[in-house]
Amino acid sequence: MPKAKKAAFIVTLLALAAFLTSCAAIEKQNSMNTERLLAASGFKMKLATTPEKMAALKGLPQRKLVPQVHEGKNYFYYADSEFCKCLYVGSEKSYQKFQSLAEQRKLAQDYRWAAEANMDASMNFGMWGPWGPWGPWY
Repeated sequence: MPKAKKAAFIVTLLALAAFLTSCAAIEKQNSMNTERLLAASGFKMKLATTPEKMAALKGLPQRKLVPQVHEGKNYFYYADSEFCKCLYVGSEKSYQKFQSLAEQRKLAQDYRWAAEANMDASMNFGMWGPWGPWGPWY
């Protein structure tokens, strides 16, 4: 393989590795945020402390709230065998509180983004003149 092709191949592999690493970091952060909301909503965390529990945990749908009827009552569980290696279990009341907290969090995030956009708009960037070497053709 010529040196140029080999170098291009290595650069491509490094870029792919960086991309996959960043995706995994985002997925872990999202999982941690969800788990914080679950805990704040009253869900109980149960750790997979034995190989049998871990095998059972891996058999469940991962990182999704799943309804389950147990002894005539509605429960919800959230399994995460990759990051926390745990199972969150909550009642109908806990689930409703989770939904409420998630909605409040989304609204707060939307308000923050709107405030940042308004701040950018009020900056009046035009009064500062050109910001780089480009001209009117840019």
